[in-house]
Amino acid sequence: MSAVVADIRGKVILITGAAQGIGEATARLCAERGARIILADVKADKGQGAAAAIRDAGGDATFYAVDVRDQTQVQALFEKVRASHGRLDVFIGAAGVLQGQYLQPEEFPPELFEFVMDVNVKGMFLTTKYATPLLAESKGVMILIASGAGVTGGSSSIAYGTSKGAVNGLGMTLENHLRPRGIRVNVVCPGGIATEMKLGVIKTEAERSGRNFEEAVANSHLGEPAGVARLLAFLASDEADYVRQRMWTR
Repeated sequence: MSAVVADIRGKVILITGAAQGIGEATARLCAERGARIILADVKADKGQGAAAAIRDAGGDATFYAVDVRDQTQVQALFEKVRASHGRLDVFIGAAGVLQGQYLQPEEFPPELFEFVMDVNVKGMFLTTKYATPLLAESKGVMILIASGAGVTGGSSSIAYGTSKGAVNGLGMTLENHLRPRGIRVNVVCPGGIATEMKLGVIKTEAERSGRNFEEAVANSHLGEPAGVARLLAFLASDEADYVRQRMWTR
């Protein structure tokens, strides 16, 4: 008996932070399942490569370079989505950075703190701001990627933990604001996933402690981005209509 796969065929799905990691894995999986994917990322070369790989595999993918901190660029992104696709069914906010690992408060440069907050919090606000009108028209889905960091526990980075706590709060607040407009809002908190970001944290910790990097990775028992992508693809589907608020992954 084959597994039942949630149907997202034909849905227009925009994913920020789609050039790598969870965003890229989700773009690839959703395209395989028949969705029309719009990838957005500040990393143009990687993003274009990810979109090209999806098209080479027979999927429908468009890439736009965007810095989510810049309101003008974000507004232009959603104007392009309306012009090119006519609608938006699902927005997945996966753009984020982690910097300043293991720095104590007195060591943390304010400008670095501001950078992380600008990408992770301001960027999420701006993208949800401009996604909302399109999603209200389609009665669509908004999915924000937060973390256990700043929600149930700490983080290697003061700025990252703070920012992800804010993303979680943004999602909970948007849920109440947007439910009457027919938009379902979910927050997903991935655990330890083998992304470029997480591997960078492990590398820094290994260097600080004198441990072997490969051994440290093996002992971390990281999950794969594809596992989170499967959850996100389900949440993008109509079958997830009764799912509310926050979810966790390994």
